[in-house]
Amino acid sequence: MGLQSGEKLAMFKWSYPRNRWSLVVLRLLAFLAAAAATLVMVLNKQTKTFVVATIGTTPLKLALNAKFHHTPAFVFFVIANGLVSIHNLVMIMADLLRSKFDYKGFRFPMVAILDMLNLALLSGGANAAVFMAELGKNGNSHARWDKICDKFEAYCDRGAGALVASFIALAFMLLISFISILKLVSPSSHISNNNN
Repeated sequence: MGLQSGEKLAMFKWSYPRNRWSLVVLRLLAFLAAAAATLVMVLNKQTKTFVVATIGTTPLKLALNAKFHHTPAFVFFVIANGLVSIHNLVMIMADLLRSKFDYKGFRFPMVAILDMLNLALLSGGANAAVFMAELGKNGNSHARWDKICDKFEAYCDRGAGALVASFIALAFMLLISFISILKLVSPSSHISNNNN
């Protein structure tokens, strides 16, 4: 029961949204999620005072700060989410102002490549931050690293919120990249997008 030369499998046929506003809305949602993740992580800090020793009856106290820039993985997370936010904002502007630019056929490959690069960047930043968050929550008994989330609860909770926002942005970027690649390989996309 093979396929004849001109037949196609109907179950593999999938069409992306032809309306350009659907992609603009997806980019806007990805921008908002990545920008929220960036802002929450940048503004995430907590100070706690601990008793480190007792001299006689007087406790000796030490104030410790937890900030995102103390961990290189969180710095990478902020940079990755910030760059993805800027990318989506630029792509929204380019899509809204596309009648003023002459892309000479490079628009679809350029957008697809940039979307994939930003997807990889966002994935790397989010996964590095998740690794450090797990280490902060549970510690590592083999390396004798203590957990810190039992001491800096608010810091860890806000960091978890930033991670959730980043993974929402990652899901939107995955969908945007999928649509960009479909536009690149679909021959009818060039005709329908020129009419909008």
